[in-house]
Amino acid sequence: MAVGPATLARPAPLAGRRLTLRTVLEREGVFGWLMLGPGVLFLLAFVAYPFFYGIFLSLEERRVASPGTFVGFANFVTLAHDSIFWQIVRNTLVYVAVTTVLKLAGGLGMALVMNQAFRGRNLVRASLLLPFIVPTALSTVAWMWILDPTFSVVNWLLVHGGIITSGYSFLGNSTLAMGSLIVVNTWRGMPFYGITLLAGLQTISSDLYEAAAIDGATGVQRFLYVTLPVIKPVLIIVTMFSVIFTFGDFQLIYALTHGGPANATHVFSTWSFDIGMSAGQLGMGAAVALAILPVLAVLIVGLTFYLRRE
Repeated sequence: MAVGPATLARPAPLAGRRLTLRTVLEREGVFGWLMLGPGVLFLLAFVAYPFFYGIFLSLEERRVASPGTFVGFANFVTLAHDSIFWQIVRNTLVYVAVTTVLKLAGGLGMALVMNQAFRGRNLVRASLLLPFIVPTALSTVAWMWILDPTFSVVNWLLVHGGIITSGYSFLGNSTLAMGSLIVVNTWRGMPFYGITLLAGLQTISSDLYEAAAIDGATGVQRFLYVTLPVIKPVLIIVTMFSVIFTFGDFQLIYALTHGGPANATHVFSTWSFDIGMSAGQLGMGAAVALAILPVLAVLIVGLTFYLRRE
């Protein structure tokens, strides 16, 4: 006797089903939005609202405890004719560019060393994270002592080593103050590069290195043609995040130099705080904070398109 194919049970039409909380939550779209909901609300409350309110403030002549007057782009025009503003632009670009290059080179070297097999490797990896996890205020106090003109351990070593005859005022000289901030920021940010790039290095298959070695590639060639191409996406992403964090660096600079001497170490974040909070000019302070936005937007969009093309 021929046996017909078994009929598959079809789900009841949606109109004929009884909607319950469980059936609603089982829908993929509803469940997805429930998972995204807390994060979206957090971003709206603590990122989107302050950002758009900052744009609104930048278009007003607004002082503390007084109503604002809409002035359009007058605040930005005033900044464009302010020589101090252009000094802040130079300070910020120098600070970000030099620290990014130093952190990239140092972090990559750190990752290559930590990727090797040696005794106590896990302990070394953990200890290298200390600069990144120590609170900024605490590490800044230590650096204030290290760079102090009277009690500086650096000056003591240089004087007793016969290199200099008298100590330097590292935070009192405009050039030395910026150099000191670059050193401290590099020290603090390099572990972020190191650990992130180490994760990228550990995804590289050893077969690639073995094949390159069989073909006669030297260590430098293996680094240039195997290591770098594989970790390039990680390298671009970590650099982009580091640039964003460095542009917004505030605690370290404000605690060490307060933007001095003579505005030599002011960047956008510290100068906008001084104008908006210390001087009470909220509109102008918001304009200063937003002036760097076009540069960041171009940088992020450019790196994103480059990464997508790669």
